[in-house]
Amino acid sequence: MVSIDIEQAIDRLQARYAAALDGKRMQGWYDSFAARPDSSYVCTTAENVAAKLPVALMLDDNRDRLADRVTFVQKVWAGTFQDYRTRHLIQRLECEESADGVFEVNSNFIVTFTPEESGDSRLLVCGAYQDVVVREGAGLCFLHKRAVMDTIVLPRYVVYPI
Repeated sequence: MVSIDIEQAIDRLQARYAAALDGKRMQGWYDSFAARPDSSYVCTTAENVAAKLPVALMLDDNRDRLADRVTFVQKVWAGTFQDYRTRHLIQRLECEESADGVFEVNSNFIVTFTPEESGDSRLLVCGAYQDVVVREGAGLCFLHKRAVMDTIVLPRYVVYPI
């Protein structure tokens, strides 16, 4: 059982993560991860997880690849895709301390999207986050964030992390 202070700090970390993505602040997204070489972000489907398939929509399996994602979204792909806004809703379900200062967190998520030109909001994806959160300095950061989507076919292409 973790303390309420830790649960609140994890909720604040999730809120910063969501606010960074919803505000299209990719550097803020990157900064929510621990400054360790093995920090990672994976986005896959529940179907692939159940079948034990290592297939992922996004596979940023180290800190350098997290940085690459920021560069691609901000510079390489800029102006080449139909932009959209997202809104993340996150509900923490479980939080356990697996080692000193290491927390395993499971949360549900729903992400809506609104194309910039249409204003027609729709569900983009829903699923669960399976996170490993670590202490870093005075705060908490994601060491590993895994978005497992219930949604198999997305209603549009995805540029931003889920």
